[in-house]
This record gives sequence, structure tokens and C-alpha cells, in this order.
Amino acid sequence: MSDQKTILAELARVQLPDGGNLVSRDLIRALSVDAGQVRFVIEADDADMAAKMEPIRKAAEDLVKALPGVDAASVVLTAHGPAAPAKSQTPPDLKIGRHPTKQDGPVGVPGVDHIIVVASGKGGVGKSTVSSNLAVALAKQGRKVGLLDADIYGPSQPRMMGVNKRPASPDGKTIIPLQAHGVTVMSIGLMVEEDKAIVWRGPMLMGALQQMLGQVEWGKLDVLILDLPPGTGDVQLTLCQKTKLDGAVVVSTPQDVALLDARRALDMFDTLNTPVIGLVENMSAFHCPNCGHESHIFGHGGVKDEAAKIGVPFLGALPIDLDTRLAGDSGTPVAAGDGPAAQAYAELAAKLIAADKA
Repeated sequence: MSDQKTILAELARVQLPDGGNLVSRDLIRALSVDAGQVRFVIEADDADMAAKMEPIRKAAEDLVKALPGVDAASVVLTAHGPAAPAKSQTPPDLKIGRHPTKQDGPVGVPGVDHIIVVASGKGGVGKSTVSSNLAVALAKQGRKVGLLDADIYGPSQPRMMGVNKRPASPDGKTIIPLQAHGVTVMSIGLMVEEDKAIVWRGPMLMGALQQMLGQVEWGKLDVLILDLPPGTGDVQLTLCQKTKLDGAVVVSTPQDVALLDARRALDMFDTLNTPVIGLVENMSAFHCPNCGHESHIFGHGGVKDEAAKIGVPFLGALPIDLDTRLAGDSGTPVAAGDGPAAQAYAELAAKLIAADKA
């Protein structure tokens, strides 16, 4: 059976008239493989380029169909920028940020088996780092994973996952997410300029989240991870009440001040009847790369003790190290590689899989 890596290797054979190939030019989006069914999008740089690429789309489709284990292939051609409209037509216009539309009770996301939120009581404890690395670690263990950056005011996943293109929208309604490190990624940070502040009141923020959950073509996923903003505000309240969540992973550092806020997050999930899958202790220990000495900069074991006290699983302790920081800044999560930090995330992912939550 052909996997994503095999398919991308085959697509790298499709050369473009102006140089490079479909893979080297990063034109493949939303690649999914499901029981012999392969689907992906070829996103041209602009409408003019897309108009000339039908033979390339057909060649890519034929190559993938010929791979072992592939029963059918569906390839859609779209453009990064809006196509030039006919005089009597209006071009697709996708705007993120609106008042939410009415819905009856909590709803799921079509094609997504499990939805897990990663939360923290306060900022600065590494929640987004845990979210991106957990997503990559789950993907490395064979899960089909999506990652939604729900931190509207401070989106960091585009940088951490190394994606920066604006998602395509062929009809002004459907959003085609990006792919990175085996993970399907969507963030409000991909829809606005990197340095532009998002100044919205609660209803606009809720509408944006509703769009990113309901209008994004997530495809078939085993798990969708939602990277929440810190605290216990509008986003957490709305998601717990309006979305069918399988549970929450709460991240904290071991220090007392972080644990105080983590307890507030735990109380919030209890109030909203959202199960807590477990607690993660981040920045648990620092190993000196020169002498090997282990230091507990923020304390050690506090989150494990808290988990035992309240009767929820302790999912693991993650180190603080330079490699994790450099990997996040460079757009290749440390979990994508090897080493102690990658192994720690692999163990965290394995615990989630064993708990049948991913």
C-alpha cells in the first residue's frame, strides 16, 4: 500500500514547464490516503499558471493511480490567488471573522474521529509547542492528524510548523488547509499578515473558529488537535459547549504559580463537563549539554503530584532544551527528528493512543 511519502516521491517526477516539480515547488495541498483512495490539491501560484496546468494535473493523477494499492485518485487544481472573474461574475471572497451562525447543540467535524484540545491555565508554559510536537509525534506513529491553531490573538503554529502560504478557497466558502510534517494545519495566522494584530470582540472570534472547524476541508482524520489560547475565556467556553470534544490535555510547568492557573483550567473543564485526558509537565528538567547535569529550573514533579491528587492521568514530563526552541523557531518541530526530546513526545503520543483518545 502506498503511503504519503511514496506518493510525494512519485509526484516529484512531475516536472513544471518553468522549472522544478510539483513537490520541490511546494504545490501539493491536502494530501490524504484512505483505504486505497488518494486525494490532493495542486495549488498553482496564480490563476494564469493554473489555466495551463490541466495536463500536469492529469499526469499527476495517472501516476498516482498506477501506484500499488491505489484504487482511485482525485486531484483538484486550484490557484493560490483568486482567478480573474468574467465580467458578469463575482470572484470567490473568503473572509475569516464574522458573527457565529446558530447551531443546535454540540457538533463534530465531518470525517474527524476524535477532537482533543490542548490547554493551559496561563501563557508561557509551552502549550503551543506541546500541541505542534504532539501532532507530529502522532503522525509519525501512523495517525492521520490535523492541527487547528485556535489561539486567534496569538497564532504561533504557522511559524512552528513551517507553513506560510494563504490557504486556497476554490469557491469562497471551502478552505483548503496546508500540510506540514505529515499534519494537516490551519491557523488564522495564515489568513492575515504575520505582524498584523487581530482586534476582534468575542462574537467575531467565535465566528472565525466556527468557520475554521466547519469550512476547512479536514478530510479523514483520526484526531484533530486544537491549540487553545491560555486561560479560561470565550474560546474555551464556546468550544466546550458547541463542539463534540473527546477531552482536554492540560499543560503546565512544575512551578507553583503555573499550577495555580492550571487548577483553574481543570476546574473550568469540570464545570463544562469536558473530560480531562491527562496532565503534561513541560520544562520539567534541563540537561546540560556540556556536563550532563540535570537541573530543575522550574521545579520538578509538581504536575505529577497534582494529577495524583485530583485523580487524572499523568501523561509525562517534557524537558526544556535548546533544540526544542530552535526547532520551533525554524518550523520543524523537534518531534520530527530524533533525540531525547523527540522520544519524550513519542512516549506522550503513545500514551494517548493507548488511552484510545487518538
